[in-house]
Amino acid sequence: MDVFVGNIRFSNSTNFCLIGGINVLEDYDSTLYAAKHYQEVCKKLNIDLVFKASYEKANRSSINSYTGPGLKDGILILSKIKEKLDIPIISDVHLPDEVDIASKVCDVIQLPAFLARQTSLIKAMAKSTCVINIKKPQFISPSQMFNIVDKFKQYGKQDLLICERGTSFGYDNLVVDFLGIGVMKKSCGDLPIVFDVTHSLQCREASSEVSGGRRSQLFDLAKSGIATKISGLFLESHNDPEIAKCDGPSALPLSKLEEFLIPLKEIDHLIKKQKDLKIQ
Repeated sequence: MDVFVGNIRFSNSTNFCLIGGINVLEDYDSTLYAAKHYQEVCKKLNIDLVFKASYEKANRSSINSYTGPGLKDGILILSKIKEKLDIPIISDVHLPDEVDIASKVCDVIQLPAFLARQTSLIKAMAKSTCVINIKKPQFISPSQMFNIVDKFKQYGKQDLLICERGTSFGYDNLVVDFLGIGVMKKSCGDLPIVFDVTHSLQCREASSEVSGGRRSQLFDLAKSGIATKISGLFLESHNDPEIAKCDGPSALPLSKLEEFLIPLKEIDHLIKKQKDLKIQ
């Protein structure tokens, strides 16, 4: 099944698209800088781009964690970015009341992993005209994604993306079950799969108030995900990850974006020109 964001086609059988951007809005200037860089690199490499930035991160574990500028100020920043660069936008929503406001600017709205079972939020999101990116919760099996997808479909929503972002492995650790991607394709009607390589690298030290990450493994994990024949890659970067206000340890340095994407495009092209081998 194909899902379109404007003229951008998300399909497990065509060239991968990039949902790329920053974790959370810090200010207008840094967001504009990041969005321009993404746009320039993706145009050069002929990769379709949806720019991602959260106006608020409502599920931070610590009261001291940065959560962003909030809905009102954040949507204003995103609207300015969209108008200036003519670029499609994705951001996550956390409450039913946010949906109408966010959908006036966003082309895609994201259902956060920790909220993916919230029926009232799903119902509100399904009423929007936006494509929905469903983050797979860390705490459910791939086959259980059918129930979340079915909720959206029961409320009349068909334009859905499924986003893998790792599975809880004991305490404070995530692993990616690449076999689960095939399970989700089969159980969810071959909806487009997006792989969130950034959040799959999160980890936490027991004494820390903020998420740690394994940035050094970003490239290997991204290559593995692309090799499973998916529709898109979800990636967060920062101009200087060491001073990022949120999830810097998992973020790609923005200066390495082009170098990072070139081999992924090559792998994607190789995988998708091969004929699937059916083994019973």
